[in-house]
Amino acid sequence: MTPLYPQVPLRSPETVMRLSRMGAFHQSRLSFMRVLLRRMAAESWRVERSRWEVDGRGVGVAVYTAHTPTRSYSLVCFAHDLPPSMRSDRVIATAWDATFTLRHGIPDTETIKRLADNVPHQEAGRISDTELVLARANRSVRLFEHVVASLAAGRQPETDEVARVGYLMRTTAVYGAGKFGAADREVLGTHEALDGPFRAEMLAVYLIRLFSLDMVEHLARARAPDTATLLAPAIRRRFGIGNATGLGMAPFLINHPTLLNNWMMARETALARVRALPTAEPAERDRFHSLLRRAMVNAAEWSTGHPLQLVRVEALREDLAQLVAHLDGTGLAGSRPWDRLYRWAEDNLSVEGQEQLVSLLLEPYPHLVDGLADCMSADEPRTFRIDGAMTVDEARAHLEAIYDWALEIDFDDPSACQHVWYVSEEKLEPRLGPRFGEEALEPYEQPLAPGRDAARMHRDLVVSWPQDSVAGFLLDHPQHRHMVRRLQMAVRHPYAEIRDNTIGEDLLPIDILRCKLSFFGATRFDPRSDRWVQIVMYQGAPFPAELDADSAEDWIYPPEETACTTP
Repeated sequence: MTPLYPQVPLRSPETVMRLSRMGAFHQSRLSFMRVLLRRMAAESWRVERSRWEVDGRGVGVAVYTAHTPTRSYSLVCFAHDLPPSMRSDRVIATAWDATFTLRHGIPDTETIKRLADNVPHQEAGRISDTELVLARANRSVRLFEHVVASLAAGRQPETDEVARVGYLMRTTAVYGAGKFGAADREVLGTHEALDGPFRAEMLAVYLIRLFSLDMVEHLARARAPDTATLLAPAIRRRFGIGNATGLGMAPFLINHPTLLNNWMMARETALARVRALPTAEPAERDRFHSLLRRAMVNAAEWSTGHPLQLVRVEALREDLAQLVAHLDGTGLAGSRPWDRLYRWAEDNLSVEGQEQLVSLLLEPYPHLVDGLADCMSADEPRTFRIDGAMTVDEARAHLEAIYDWALEIDFDDPSACQHVWYVSEEKLEPRLGPRFGEEALEPYEQPLAPGRDAARMHRDLVVSWPQDSVAGFLLDHPQHRHMVRRLQMAVRHPYAEIRDNTIGEDLLPIDILRCKLSFFGATRFDPRSDRWVQIVMYQGAPFPAELDADSAEDWIYPPEETACTTP
């Protein structure tokens, strides 16, 4: 069947699904927070602060309600007086500066009382299936206080400080999908406005951003009612919401292969469509050049203290400068200019620069890209059933084609299976520990090493009767059941599997985290170790009163004139 839109061949999974590349992904038009804002603008959602009962210390409750054409959703916010000694981004924390739940409908007084008895306790409390998201956040202490003090004195905060940090509060968890009593995915599927991946979570974070900005202005007025001022609109837009994400998020992409495939397939299809364009129209070239310059501002402002990320950010800055020089020399004339540009990037730029270019290439072409966002969900139960009629010979052939990279690894070498994924007893959160340490972790290992498990299954497949069925094979080898399921998913979904060893000594979990967070729409990745990272979400995004078709499009890269003076 001829595609509706011409496209070049998709990049191969062997290229795309390597962690070194997935860990260099950037946000794009298909990122979930951008998709949400486009929908909010197109459907004229209305957002109001329907309750504000917060005292001068910043303690109390607030409610923000988003009205869609068919339903209303409310973020109920609980602000707390948290002693500095208790402020921690770790999952073991038991208290936070603010706690939240996003729920269906507008809460009455009795509902808020029920939520006040539970939401501030997070995992120790319980919510109901009218609640969709449970979240918490801490202040960025130094910048938060700087902004409050500046506004109280009647002046604006230092723009360099705003650019360097980029947020007033950072979430340390945003739970959905049925956790702690919240509505599960089946319930969310009945909510048309929230029918995309992580749509409810993205709405919650957008509203938390409003709360954080209202809070600093409220505290400034409480501190100095006679002199306090409000944030200037341009500076207000430069604040996003931070997020501190650790290992708890990492297994998601391994545990949801069909969903991962659909995310990747949409992105790769969008790229293939753009690369196939025979020419670049003047308006499209101008849009690309403008966003390239703004991407350079973003890279200049990107602050990180992690040695690995410092190298990557510096490479990105050099890549973007090289890209500008290349375009100054060649332009975008001639046939298939975007394909030629991408091929040049493959030969001349780092992976970080190549993936930044991928995101930039999609920007001028909403008519080719945006509709693919509707293909990024997955009916995962439909893909879960094993086809027992497949023969052993067919299974072996598929395995050797898809997991060839894993069959080249010697998993008897301790370095190849250095790590164990397990779940902590205290917080029921994923953890990564040493296989050969003092603690015996192997009995608690989670099935998060598809490469190793594929190699183990291959050893049994090659000594089994070729024409036997997979059903018969699993009767003799039930330990391979989960791997047969993964294999059959990967046969139908080429981007379903990360093609790297997820338990080897060289594993960097932050690469998995960054891949997922890029699909959220996060920017400013700042790893704090190889296992957790800080990011910024919605920085530059328009506020509800500003949302229209234009503002929903043009916010993800900072304006050229906002570059900080000390990159």
